[in-house]
Amino acid sequence: MEPALQFQLRITVSPELADTLHTDPTYASHSALRDVLRRHDATLKCQFDAFADYVSEAEREGTENYPLYQWTRETIENPEKKAKYLRSFTVYVNGGEVYGKDAADILENELLQLVSEDGIQRVSRFDTNPANNPQPPRR
Repeated sequence: MEPALQFQLRITVSPELADTLHTDPTYASHSALRDVLRRHDATLKCQFDAFADYVSEAEREGTENYPLYQWTRETIENPEKKAKYLRSFTVYVNGGEVYGKDAADILENELLQLVSEDGIQRVSRFDTNPANNPQPPRR
């Protein structure tokens, strides 16, 4: 029997909201987002920060064991990509970066209700099926 798919949600936010979310981990500046996240024991992690953490860990532990090191390093050093990923936040539920369909469905629905031009601009959903996701670059 195949393992059940897991899901991940990401939000893309306005540059202004991104700046606020980086400096205030309580999400006080966006009370509706804060309430949704609290209801689902969810938190946000900036994609740029996650990439930077990966690069730092790889450099500390040895890059040979980190197949995406070069691609990730080039990404965070590219000003256009940096700007893009500073506005992208992964939603973690109960501390996990992937979660079941029911949790993803409910949370996605609630986040979609918050979409506006000056706040959350997009909600994206990903799953753990490799056929649905880009594969690591070959080097």
